[in-house]
Amino acid sequence: MSIKGRDKEFRIPKVSYLDFKHIEMDRVLTMLFPRLKYDGYASRRPPRGGDLSVDEFLADFLEHPEWFSGFDQHPDVVRSWIETDLMDLVNRGKSNQALAAPRPLHGNTYKFRNAKHTRDYGAAEQAYWMLFYARKGKGQAARDVLRRFFFPGVDLVTDRYDPSASVDVETQAILRLDHQVTQDMKDSKEPSRFQPLCIGQADIMADDILRLLAYEPYIPRSVLVDYLKMLMAFHLALYHLKLLQMLPKLVKQRAGNDLCGTKECPINPGMDNAQEGCPYRVALVVDMGDVSNPHMAELARKSTDRLYRQIPAFVQANFVVKKLDEMAEYLSKKTGKLASSANGTFSVGDLVALLKPEHDIERQAYFKFRLASLIEESSSGNEDVDPEIREVTAMGLGEFESFIEILMAYRGKYHRQYITECLDSLLLKNKETGLLAQSRTKGSSRRFVLGSKLLEVLLQIAVLAQDGGRFVTREVRIEELLAFLRNRYGLHIDRLPESGQSNSSILDRRALRLNLEAFKRRLREIGFYEDLSDAYVTQKVSPRYAIERSNGTEKKGKRA
Repeated sequence: MSIKGRDKEFRIPKVSYLDFKHIEMDRVLTMLFPRLKYDGYASRRPPRGGDLSVDEFLADFLEHPEWFSGFDQHPDVVRSWIETDLMDLVNRGKSNQALAAPRPLHGNTYKFRNAKHTRDYGAAEQAYWMLFYARKGKGQAARDVLRRFFFPGVDLVTDRYDPSASVDVETQAILRLDHQVTQDMKDSKEPSRFQPLCIGQADIMADDILRLLAYEPYIPRSVLVDYLKMLMAFHLALYHLKLLQMLPKLVKQRAGNDLCGTKECPINPGMDNAQEGCPYRVALVVDMGDVSNPHMAELARKSTDRLYRQIPAFVQANFVVKKLDEMAEYLSKKTGKLASSANGTFSVGDLVALLKPEHDIERQAYFKFRLASLIEESSSGNEDVDPEIREVTAMGLGEFESFIEILMAYRGKYHRQYITECLDSLLLKNKETGLLAQSRTKGSSRRFVLGSKLLEVLLQIAVLAQDGGRFVTREVRIEELLAFLRNRYGLHIDRLPESGQSNSSILDRRALRLNLEAFKRRLREIGFYEDLSDAYVTQKVSPRYAIERSNGTEKKGKRA
């Protein structure tokens, strides 16, 4: 049997905009650009004869030698440069290589996209609306600074390119090609707007973007773009890891959590302990990759396994919320038996409240019809009922519970596989930019491992502090840095989470001590840390770029 029609649907933007698949962050940024440009709306690309190719971009450069001196004399070199530095390609280096879009170095690159190769599976929507709803003005400020950073040299009102704008050579090259797409417009379809379930995680993401873009004046643009890709992937991963434990709990308690409202959420990115008071804070035990410390790898593996094992419960909870949403729409619009909120929609809290006993009659009546339809579709003209359905109906459950169990029997494994693949891609598995490692051996376990490049991004954020409404850099003691990573992101390097700290063994403590030493070595390797003394309190991380305030004037410079 196969589930058909709306019973097959899983995505519900009230929980997450993601259609859980493998996600590439280049394409997420590409699809985020029109939303930044049009305040949440997507773009409507005019039809064209066919997909753009590398050959067309190469021809443009060769036809305009005045753009870059000497390009017309070295076409092979120019082609290699375009493919390597300017373009995001699918199946790179293979016979079926194709162009997805130019690398997201400038906001207007989305206009060159080949739609079938630039699917972001809802990740750009998720990122945008997280920033839109981030509190205390941080979300608006983050969107403004992203718009300014990604659209230099372009008037957003006239969409005209200013050739005198000062940008790096790669961005300038992409802007030179802007004449290839002369038509672009905002999509007329009204975007769906849903506040993220965890508003506090959105606050931290917005604050981190503001911190990172404080380095814009002197970090190379292409490097800063890579930093932003890593940071957004990191935050999307943390948000969805939190959802894995959050949504099943909301379903179980049949009510939303009052602490998760816009006014009540205790998360504050400006505090040292940013997530204090959050009932759903995520704790990740992170291995620093010391091969001589296998016990630490085992601790990180258990931590990862504990989170990934929550995926089936999340799948079931998502089905529950999705089907209750369909029921609520029916009861409110078709029968008038259920009143929606003032804005005409039902929140996740409203939906899970429909599991309470006072709604039993409406719920079982609605799903009695849905269950009968599902069983009839499954038979496909045969008299025999599918064995999976027979087993569920023999359990003696109510209509709604039976309906969910059948969906889980036929679609649960499918969604678990794709959610796993999606999380792997957001955690940038087996990359120095990521937070996850897994050997190539089939069936091997995953473990949280902090890549050097991701660590570098988080360090750039950690050494910043507010001073007079601006960010300035400072030295940070090792113990402060570890507390920052632990309290802001849930990354546990030198200690176990509170739930496991009391039960830690001698082996655990030794592994954590060696992990701390590996952490210091990594800091030294990437140039943020020097041993000045054996005294723990004098062991400090220094910013790579100094941003200071003196006599009311900001001073900037790269550390020697």
